[in-house]
Amino acid sequence: MTTIAVRLQAVLSRIQAAAASAGRLPRDIRLVAVSKTFAPAAIAQAHTAGQTAFGESYLQEAVGKIAVLAALNLEWHHIGPIQSNKTRQIAELFQWAHAVDRLKIAERLSSSRPAGLPPLQVCVQVNVSGEASKGGVRAEEALALAQAISALPGIRLRGLMAIPEPTADVALQVARFRQVRELKDQIVGHGIGLDTLSMGMSDDLEAAVAEGATLVRVGRAIFGERPPVAG
Repeated sequence: MTTIAVRLQAVLSRIQAAAASAGRLPRDIRLVAVSKTFAPAAIAQAHTAGQTAFGESYLQEAVGKIAVLAALNLEWHHIGPIQSNKTRQIAELFQWAHAVDRLKIAERLSSSRPAGLPPLQVCVQVNVSGEASKGGVRAEEALALAQAISALPGIRLRGLMAIPEPTADVALQVARFRQVRELKDQIVGHGIGLDTLSMGMSDDLEAAVAEGATLVRVGRAIFGERPPVAG
């Protein structure tokens, strides 16, 4: 068994244990292996170990990987900030876009999604910690954005995504993820059928699962320390 396979199994075991502690079913929580900056060979090893969903942030890097690994029929999630000039390729190549925080971006993804493909699954990114360096809408803006996105063709609004500030304070981790869950519930209360919370990473997935995460995005705990980005 490869190192990546061992680490992958350890992460899946963490998810299972966190689900049990929260009274949830492990099958309701999906793992997205964050493979940005890692080579196609590492992704292939994770796939051999049973992983099918992978997260990428850097579009040009991802384009090459998607082409090289096309025969594996992987599910690709774009999890990084989305620039207007990147929307066409994201709409054409990915199955999910997690970090939609502007209507303009959603509209461009909608108009660029090829007619022969299923709708692009999208999440609205919410900035729950108020960090200027982080993308995402403010909580009070999320409902209006969700309402506008839910009316667009070619994409399907699935839920919310968040990247709270890194902290070892478990109580703060839980509080941040609870904010996202409660916001989702508020939006659902307005008649928008959200079913997804994309939240939780290597260091805080347990807190995210406790507060209802359905997609957890884990990179370092599977692939190891990230190599520097070229350029």
